[in-house]
Amino acid sequence: MNQTSIAGAIACPAEELTIGYNEPMSRHTSFRIGGPADVFIQPKTERAIREVVRTAREQEIPLTVLGNGSNVLVRDEGIRGIVLSIGTEFGTISISGAEITAQTGALLSVLAAEAQKASLSGLEFAGGIPGSLGGALFMDAGAYGGQMADVVRTTRYLDENLDIAELHGEEHAFGYRTSAFKDHPQWIALSSTMQLVPGDAAEIRAKMDDFAQRRRDKQPLNFPSAGSTFKRPTGYFAGKLIQDAGLMGYTVGGAQVSEKHAGFVINRGGATCADVLGLIDHVREEVLRQFGVELEPEVRLL
Repeated sequence: MNQTSIAGAIACPAEELTIGYNEPMSRHTSFRIGGPADVFIQPKTERAIREVVRTAREQEIPLTVLGNGSNVLVRDEGIRGIVLSIGTEFGTISISGAEITAQTGALLSVLAAEAQKASLSGLEFAGGIPGSLGGALFMDAGAYGGQMADVVRTTRYLDENLDIAELHGEEHAFGYRTSAFKDHPQWIALSSTMQLVPGDAAEIRAKMDDFAQRRRDKQPLNFPSAGSTFKRPTGYFAGKLIQDAGLMGYTVGGAQVSEKHAGFVINRGGATCADVLGLIDHVREEVLRQFGVELEPEVRLL
């Protein structure tokens, strides 16, 4: 199918989505790495999401669903087919009592800020996570002792039959960096309702500020990265193992093991996907050789 004919095949008004062609994915990932997507679509409505998925299936076009691009590494050759980027244009937020409901393009930082302004506690941990609600649901994002599993109660999603369905409570199957959405990649989360707890706005802000300061002190926030590169191995901390292996500052091309926090691989400038993958492979080999521990990447490769 010709790239420019895809727009005409999507049965929804043009104002409900934005379409680009040969869009560099380095513009849409926190790593600032990645070749072009053949077709890059940003939906504004549930109808647009459904129709993009329908079109991709009917025309047998590869489809990749992306959130804020904060936990992914895109290959240098880019992504074939359609990238459906569910971002802030699909990110409305509403609050009723102690519940906050948001579309999955909403940024976690914005969700946390809105909860704080409404004197609602429970999302403080999310204030510094540079991802969207959709990505957070996919991997049960968490930090500083909190995670999405603590607050998410109901999620509306598009199922494999393009019908709207709901998950409730334990049906989300949240676990360490996993969820029902990771187990069912054809599902697309649309919105979630989170149960929070009334609190004092000043105290909530103080807690968020404390978490933010800890991040600034310990994480290499001044360089592009995808956050923690590796999952936490049972009984260990990935960053400590990498540091003890003598790999802080180790570089491959423009990719480097951060000199500030060894659990982060950063883009020091001009890094390619091949650089990052080569560095990840070296780190895994050395940690396994020296300590007998196998590190599993947390970053999703597209």
